[in-house]
Amino acid sequence: MANNNKVRMKHRGEMPTRELGKTGVRVSAIGLGGSHIGKSNLSQKEAIRIIRTALDRGLSFMDNSWDYNDGESEIRLGKALKDGYRDKAFVMTKVDGRTKKEAARQIEQSLKRLKVDELDLLQHHEIIRFEDADRIFAEGGAMEAFTEAKQAGKIRYIGFTGHKDPHVHLYMLAVAKAHNFRFDTVQMPLNIFDAQFRSFEGHVLPELVKDKIGVLGMKCMGSGVLLKSKVVTPIECLHYALNLPTSVVITGIDALDILEQAFEAAATFKPLSEVQVAELLARTARQAATGEFELFKTSSQFDSTAQNPKWLGGEVPRAKALSAK
Repeated sequence: MANNNKVRMKHRGEMPTRELGKTGVRVSAIGLGGSHIGKSNLSQKEAIRIIRTALDRGLSFMDNSWDYNDGESEIRLGKALKDGYRDKAFVMTKVDGRTKKEAARQIEQSLKRLKVDELDLLQHHEIIRFEDADRIFAEGGAMEAFTEAKQAGKIRYIGFTGHKDPHVHLYMLAVAKAHNFRFDTVQMPLNIFDAQFRSFEGHVLPELVKDKIGVLGMKCMGSGVLLKSKVVTPIECLHYALNLPTSVVITGIDALDILEQAFEAAATFKPLSEVQVAELLARTARQAATGEFELFKTSSQFDSTAQNPKWLGGEVPRAKALSAK
């Protein structure tokens, strides 16, 4: 996809900003991934330093999740947001609960860890099964908790994430539409390899652009696995994702030099020509063909809710009633 980055870019500090769908909000073109910032091999002090350095330089989009590193990722971000830093950040987190009760519990816990009264964006996490959409939108499902939290002023915008299959994303959008609900954002893998295997770029991205839903790109390096192919560099991966009509490209940052890499990618990015895109796709075609480097699609090792089904909160009440018949 060449010259398709039609999002108007402005600069805030050193980081360009882009429009977040139809929200009217601008966010940094690159976002800081929440999983990496809570790693055990990174001290809490250094994590806070990375977050605050990013915010001071204009990288405003903060990704996180209720389940990242047993809550440590949210705790670290919460501490980093003290002393006036909350005003510099666009704070997003995700919850796993599929029932209203469990989602509400996780929302409250996230607010407490992050030490905020209001989340800028809350997303249904890890929509990797078709039934996730049905459970979330059922009576007594998680969407009720999200809606009530928004009405109470605890969240501004609502989205969902997933990494497994573009058709699951399309189904989630279809179920939402059937319930007269429109998501503000959708988060999904967008990278050079994805373009050529079970592609979110090919199937889901056009629908989001058409409906002006904010596009949150993730796994631009496949959690580092794409780089093991030795056919692409980190900057090329970031540039490819930035070349798509994304609102923000979320990338893992667990060191100051990796943060510097993100700023370098933003500073040197220019829309790629059709020739440049074709060259990148041709260079990676063999490695991308079977998804062997996109393990989040072709293995279960990234499916945290499958490994921890209790996070989903069990079946919604309606499902329990039906199963009892």
